[in-house]
Amino acid sequence: MTADSPHRTGAGAQEPVGDLVQRASQQLSQLVRDEMRLAQAEMTEKGKRFGKGGGLFGGAGLVGVLTLQALVVTVIAALSLTMDVWLAALIVTGVLAAITALMAALGKQQVGKASPPTPERTMDSVKADVAEVKEKAQR
Repeated sequence: MTADSPHRTGAGAQEPVGDLVQRASQQLSQLVRDEMRLAQAEMTEKGKRFGKGGGLFGGAGLVGVLTLQALVVTVIAALSLTMDVWLAALIVTGVLAAITALMAALGKQQVGKASPPTPERTMDSVKADVAEVKEKAQR
């Protein structure tokens, strides 16, 4: 065998290129599989944390609603020191109803501005681009 032969024997032996490519391919496949397992484990851990975080946010929302209810009762109790309890409750209920109506009207206005749920400006821009391309293609 010559010095530049792909198959050498002895202490300085090199593997054939095909064997090296095959081994590199196997190692790369194993590396990709290992990385995928690692990514899956990481995403599982993150998913658990997101679940716990979501549960805690939900609990905080519930406690926040209970806190607001306690605040409403406190306001009614404070007003009842100067007027009848029923009148204090009626005043607080009226204020809350007015806030609710205002928020609903503002919400409806915002939804109206968002309708229809299509990217109109982008669609108009694409139509203009298509028309310009057609015009240049006809020249």
